[in-house]
Amino acid sequence: MTRGITARRRSPPVAPSPGAVRLGLRENRAQFVLLVLVTAAVGALVGLERTTVPLIGTEVFGLAGNLAVFSFIVAFGLAKALTNLAAGVLTARFRRRQLLLAGWLIGAPVPFVLAWAPSWWWIVAANVLLGVNQGLTWSMTVNMKIDLVGPGRRGLATGLNEAAGYVSVGATALLTGYLANHYGLRPAPELIGVVFLAAGFGLSLLAKDTAAHLALELSRHPAPPGGENGRPSFKETFARTSWRDRSLRGASQAGLVNNLNDGLTWGVFPLLFADHGLGIAAIGLIKGLYPLVWGIGQIPAGHLADRVGRKPLVVTGMLVQAAALLLALLLDRPLLAGVLSAFGLGLGTALVYPALIAAVSDHAHPSWRAHALGTYRFWRDMGYALGALTAGVLADALGLDATVLAATVLTAASGLLAARWMTDHPRT
Repeated sequence: MTRGITARRRSPPVAPSPGAVRLGLRENRAQFVLLVLVTAAVGALVGLERTTVPLIGTEVFGLAGNLAVFSFIVAFGLAKALTNLAAGVLTARFRRRQLLLAGWLIGAPVPFVLAWAPSWWWIVAANVLLGVNQGLTWSMTVNMKIDLVGPGRRGLATGLNEAAGYVSVGATALLTGYLANHYGLRPAPELIGVVFLAAGFGLSLLAKDTAAHLALELSRHPAPPGGENGRPSFKETFARTSWRDRSLRGASQAGLVNNLNDGLTWGVFPLLFADHGLGIAAIGLIKGLYPLVWGIGQIPAGHLADRVGRKPLVVTGMLVQAAALLLALLLDRPLLAGVLSAFGLGLGTALVYPALIAAVSDHAHPSWRAHALGTYRFWRDMGYALGALTAGVLADALGLDATVLAATVLTAASGLLAARWMTDHPRT
């Protein structure tokens, strides 16, 4: 009954009997909570790098150029973006749970390499593995939660999913800052990642695949026009999500710029505030506060997106982020500037993140939704690489302050484009 979705691509989905599975958050709360815990472990693994790795580049390996320091973020962003794109295609051949488990196995070496890498390029290579790990594990937990809850609660479901991940990012950034302050930049802060790997893999073994829930939702929708068995090809879905559909185009560009900010601040903020006299504990506070607010704020933001629509939250969130970036430049009081900026960035991103995922899900038919989400997440996480590249080039040429100012202008422009292009889709 559940194999029709994931077996041969030419086989039509087999709708389960009405009493076999049900869509909804309450109806699937046990599996949903389990997947929330998995997402928390996913976020914790990437949180290992938020505070310490830029400082490892400058203080342990003596890197002088900002572009060289930010190269690990470029590697991470490219690997994650391409994996997100591939994940949508792979869901036509493999079950979501299989891809989730594969992601954990690929990420297994990361904490050990970060802890004992003999050269900087080992850390860059570890970030390729981390990007693949994040692309597979985070993509699958998002898709599985959306499968479980159905169309009516997508905003809340994605809000809870992203909240779990980014609260863990923030908590781990705080923890690694504390450990680095007391025990040094390596290896203690990185080795706690072994706990997150074991927890994530173990919980994923307990998760059940969601093919039957997807089949049930498919049975309630008319088949989309064109493509194989009414399903658009990968090329068609990529084009539709990237530029042909105005709303999906608006969501994709907003996601890209949002993560461009994250990639830029990931590399720039530790160096910027260290240059203005803050120690590693204070930097850890700033780097931890941003994803903590981002994570916690997504729960009410996701619920709000189901009530008032996706577009108002996206536009408001991008403009809030632009204002927050300006606050980081009030460097006469660097700790206050960092805390205020981190809080504003977290709040703005919390408004944007679940609303964008839900908006893409709204505009994509269930038969090609995983491909559309993979394309959106490709553009969104390409922002990490573009943000790090932009930060490296501008920081080397013009300085860190000018880099933050450029990100402010770009973020505000992205919010205005979202206001022009996006429309809210009625949810059934």
